[in-house]
Amino acid sequence: MPITETHFNLPGQTGFYRGKVRDVYYIDDIMVAVATDRISAFDHILPRAIPFKGQVLNQLAAYFLDATKDIVPNWKMAMPHPNVTIGLLCEPIRIEMVIRGYLAGHALREYHAGKRALCGEAMLDLMADNEAFPEPIITPATKADEGHDVDISGEDIVKQGILPADVYHEMVRITKALFQRGTEMAAERGLILVDTKYEFGWYRDQLYIIDEVHTPDSSRYWYAEKYDDNQKNGRPQEHLSKEFVREWLMSKGFQGLEGQQMPVMDDDIVNRISERYIHLYEKMTGRTFTGAADDAVTIERAIEVGLRI
Repeated sequence: MPITETHFNLPGQTGFYRGKVRDVYYIDDIMVAVATDRISAFDHILPRAIPFKGQVLNQLAAYFLDATKDIVPNWKMAMPHPNVTIGLLCEPIRIEMVIRGYLAGHALREYHAGKRALCGEAMLDLMADNEAFPEPIITPATKADEGHDVDISGEDIVKQGILPADVYHEMVRITKALFQRGTEMAAERGLILVDTKYEFGWYRDQLYIIDEVHTPDSSRYWYAEKYDDNQKNGRPQEHLSKEFVREWLMSKGFQGLEGQQMPVMDDDIVNRISERYIHLYEKMTGRTFTGAADDAVTIERAIEVGLRI
């Protein structure tokens, strides 16, 4: 059964927060993040959970956090269960660092609306859908507690006093280095990392990555071998990421806007999304996916053991 919610009472627990897709338990300066099978798109939680989605995301996040910790420290301490990560409780920076290598997703929608700049970053005239930018562009967004995140330029982040210039420039440097590493790792597996986002925070006055890295919930991937042929023939690129979900929602007339009705999800679309997540895990890591026991008792016991280590 998919994990939709958890209701644990952990030893020493000092707080709890239910996010869009994670249930987070706080124990002083430690956090226990349970990756549920809830799924969100357009800043809305969809009505049905996706089997194994939480496990895929948590294991992929751990895989990439371990592979990038030489670039920037991150919050991960241990993974006592495939759906659970125990880590450091950092003070979040309310800016998402979005980086885009191709004209796709939100950038493409803005381009079609006639815009030729996004967050202060120029987008050339006459670009084709899904064409690569000359260099990746960084398009930050302010983190909203509710509703849509809001685009903002790096210049405005500094001007408005959200971050000092030196901190923002260091986040830009790290963002570019992480994206380069992710691009290289994707290429090794025959994939293109199209765009992604990183979330930063402070722990003891040092910048940390505080969320997932390069998972299909935060990133967009295409098949490298199909890219050139699809571009040449004007065909859309095949997604291995959550854009597949967004496109399905848009085909049903939903983009999270006021007055729009969330479509009904039948078993077919739920199973197709689950298969996409599992395929991406296996394609990205080269490992065979094995579903873990996801009952509440098993997960809670694994967490308690992990906290004692």
